[in-house]
Amino acid sequence: MIIQTDTIQLNTKGHTDIIDITGEVQDIITNHAIENGQVLIFVPGSTGGLTTVEYEPGLIKDLPEAYERIAPTGKSYHHDARWGDGNGYAHVRASLTGPSLTIPIINGRMSLGTWQQIIFIDFDNRSRKRELIVQVSGIST
Repeated sequence: MIIQTDTIQLNTKGHTDIIDITGEVQDIITNHAIENGQVLIFVPGSTGGLTTVEYEPGLIKDLPEAYERIAPTGKSYHHDARWGDGNGYAHVRASLTGPSLTIPIINGRMSLGTWQQIIFIDFDNRSRKRELIVQVSGIST
């Protein structure tokens, strides 16, 4: 079994910016010729999250609206009182979403559903340069 680590570089807009990274992750798997195993995607930082969705325009509008109902931007957060950075909502949203995903690789492809894509969400209140860690492990061809 081999383990290979790569990164994905992103320039984000913040404010619940949703970015489809499915193609980039699959390219990493293909480049390392992993036939069967798994891929781990991880975001270092506490204001970004990873999940899967059907990446289509309606859901890309629905998801930020849902996050706004759960952790609104206009609310006062204890984090903001301590640090004064105004992104308490971003930390709450990221905590609820989670910083990582693990997806099985079968026959060189991620075993995602037909309409399932991997997304990175930047919840912070400003644009950022993000680096996602992608680690593939398994048996190569």
